[in-house]
Amino acid sequence: MLTGATGFVGGAVLTQLMQQPDLAIRTLGRRITVKLSVNTSANVTHFIGEIDSATDYSAALCDIDVIIHCAARAHIMYDEVADPLAEYRRVNVEGTLNLARQGVAAGIKRFVYLSSIKVNGESTSVGSPFYESDSLPAKDFYGQSKAEAERQLIELSKETGLEVVIIRPTLVYGPGVKANFAALMNLVSKGIPLPFGCVTQNKRSLVSIANLVDLIITCIDHPKAANQVFLVSDDHDVSTSEMVREMAKALDKSTWQLPIPIWCYKLVGKLFNKSEVVDRLTGSLQVDISHTKEILGWKPPQTLQEGFKQTSASFSSSKN
Repeated sequence: MLTGATGFVGGAVLTQLMQQPDLAIRTLGRRITVKLSVNTSANVTHFIGEIDSATDYSAALCDIDVIIHCAARAHIMYDEVADPLAEYRRVNVEGTLNLARQGVAAGIKRFVYLSSIKVNGESTSVGSPFYESDSLPAKDFYGQSKAEAERQLIELSKETGLEVVIIRPTLVYGPGVKANFAALMNLVSKGIPLPFGCVTQNKRSLVSIANLVDLIITCIDHPKAANQVFLVSDDHDVSTSEMVREMAKALDKSTWQLPIPIWCYKLVGKLFNKSEVVDRLTGSLQVDISHTKEILGWKPPQTLQEGFKQTSASFSSSKN
């Protein structure tokens, strides 16, 4: 069973799973809008249902061996609900545990949980990456809800023997990506001077959708994945300036980066209440994926350059 199949990551997982004709796949979500881009005769059935504490999943879980849980209340930068933490918990904690408990009752063997690097935190110092074993308080409500879900899944595993696999991605990009990555690519595509010439000392770990999906599918039945936490990236960290250069190469655009000092960014961020955006542009967030590679014998199949090229091709075709 796959949840979140209408989302960016879940949709990519479904596309790959459908290339295995002997695999019976069920999707669970609020609606059926999945684009079956490959082999539409694949054995895919769809169930409509909310991810919450009340939904009965018994019909959808019949004869299921593995759940891949990608659905979540996603991070919202400027949340306007009265109690954001309660809303995150309702879906990301209570809904996740309801699904997992019913899965145990139905006889599932493994629960693959797509978590977030926000469980570790928002930033690192250069050369001091996050590790899967780090125990740090999450900084925002989204990360807090993901951390709480992880802890409760681990407890459920201890109580029941359910194999739980937790995956914490960094920033995910790829064909069809939205939000900040797409906005930056759009700026680079215009070939105009950009103010990142001084943002050369930070380091950020990214992960292409192809690499993330490959890891998720590896964790479906890898014997050593059971009850492990995995961080995932392209294993190639870049500064903001380097990221812009790689985007420009992939888009076949020239790049001229103006040497605007970092303090200017911070000042503008404070003046316009955009400090969080500025921190993402100028700060670091690195992960060490040695544990993932060693335990699973896995390495990212796609390089960052290949991922950027694939993303830029999709971006360019959407503009035509």
